[in-house]
Amino acid sequence: MQAMTKPFLTVLKDQTSQRVPFWLMRQAGRYLPEYRDLRAQAGGFLDMVYNPAFACEVTLQPLRRFGMDAAILFSDILVIPHALGQGLTFEVGEGPRLPPIRDENGLKELNLDKIDTVLNPVYETVAKIREELKAEGFDQTALIGFAGAPWTVATYMVEGSGSKEFLHVKGWAYRDPAGFQKLIDIVTETTIHYLSRQAESGAEALQLFDSWAGVLDEKQFARWVIAPTKKIIAALKRIHPDIPIIGFPRGAGFLYERYARETGVDALGLDQTVPLAQATALQKICPVQGNLDPACLLSGGPEMEARITEILTALSDGPFIFNLGHGVIKDTPVVHVERLARIIEAFKR
Repeated sequence: MQAMTKPFLTVLKDQTSQRVPFWLMRQAGRYLPEYRDLRAQAGGFLDMVYNPAFACEVTLQPLRRFGMDAAILFSDILVIPHALGQGLTFEVGEGPRLPPIRDENGLKELNLDKIDTVLNPVYETVAKIREELKAEGFDQTALIGFAGAPWTVATYMVEGSGSKEFLHVKGWAYRDPAGFQKLIDIVTETTIHYLSRQAESGAEALQLFDSWAGVLDEKQFARWVIAPTKKIIAALKRIHPDIPIIGFPRGAGFLYERYARETGVDALGLDQTVPLAQATALQKICPVQGNLDPACLLSGGPEMEARITEILTALSDGPFIFNLGHGVIKDTPVVHVERLARIIEAFKR
């Protein structure tokens, strides 16, 4: 019961807390000088992700500066294809690179039997973060585990990198939906296992990042976003019935409501394009999280402060967690994040 006193977890149980809890997607990252120092020490990005000491330290860095109500595991959504045997590299200034899988024949290269050989350091990191949160006195700070949702992970596995048009992955899904379904099923089953192990290791809440959900039409959204997400949540709830799960189908637009009603998520992450009136309506279905534009945080100044207050005023009467509409941009000044934290801290309902 002690964990339920944490404001972040209170909201996820569809209750309002005494104050508005907050955390930021990509709150541990390149905008922090201490992160850049550690990255230089660690070497490559994956060397940080798979090193529990480094990953734990990076996770805690923003908490020491800003006092967020939740820590989020420092990792990456692409550890799942990596664990399945798909090559993964991060090129400086270019992002992730994977040898693309373009049809059903490519699935033969994936192996579900050895995923924990790759992912065990991540589970160790989760356990270590819980220990360090307690040791550093962050008693009211919850720990979020996460994974990429199957559609978004599949976009990288098929495209081989980030994409603007998603022509290869969409083409496969349209041309051979049965074959593409096999890829989605592999990622779905792996994600269930991965998130369950994070929960066993100490994660108190989970988030599914579906960063590219918004590129699909309604029919494709139902099959490749809603259906696998629903399967993941149902499976996790059978194993861990009390763990809250946040879904973040970025760019879903008018389909946010359908997603919230059909997937079984406990809370809904909203991107910055969602009008506050729509966000308020969604609160009648489940708690919401969001949705300051990361570019607004980057810019700072009176407009940022006004927008933060506007979001707080509109949504704080219902179950609400303040966050961004996507991740912190790497050039964001630290002082802007500090100001955001202080505005939220001082806000009175």
